[in-house]
Amino acid sequence: MDITSPEVPRRGHLESSWRAKSRFSDSSEPVFHMYIKMTEGEDEKMTNRWQKDADGILIFTGLFSAALAAFLTVSVQDLKPNSQDTSAFYLGNIYQLLADPNISRASILATPAQPPVFSPPKSAVLVNSLWFLSLVISLTSALLATMLQQWARRFLTITQPPRYSPQRRASIRAFFANGVERFHLRWSVEALPALLHLSLFLFF
Repeated sequence: MDITSPEVPRRGHLESSWRAKSRFSDSSEPVFHMYIKMTEGEDEKMTNRWQKDADGILIFTGLFSAALAAFLTVSVQDLKPNSQDTSAFYLGNIYQLLADPNISRASILATPAQPPVFSPPKSAVLVNSLWFLSLVISLTSALLATMLQQWARRFLTITQPPRYSPQRRASIRAFFANGVERFHLRWSVEALPALLHLSLFLFF
């Protein structure tokens, strides 16, 4: 009596599927190698261009923010009451009391004991508001440029892992390239110089 083991068909099925997968991998490996070779050059050019743009933005924002902060240090004094004006007010009251010893008590009570409420000029408020907004935009551009540099380096590190198979590297690269297109990262990079232009416009 011939008894067939149930493991034989299953084992044979697994071996046949493994051989088919191996033949597929062997036949498609040159295609993945070609894809990786083509995309590596494009990715390196793209990330190098982004890093150079980020370097220029960081240098400009550093110099511009330092100069703008120096201007704000001086102009912000116009938003606060001047201590010299307060001293001059009290000295004027003391002088009036000492200059006329026959001054009545009613006149003393009528003399204001506190200086008038300080109100900054509207022009000073407007200028300082625009300069503070310009500084915030400039620092935001620097932060985004720094994040862009880090992302570009990480993009090359993740999409070009040397220990993975060509199929795995191609799938990883395609996944991240799809993310770049989906989130419009190229447009975001182009928007960084526009932020600098806006910051300069608000300053001048």
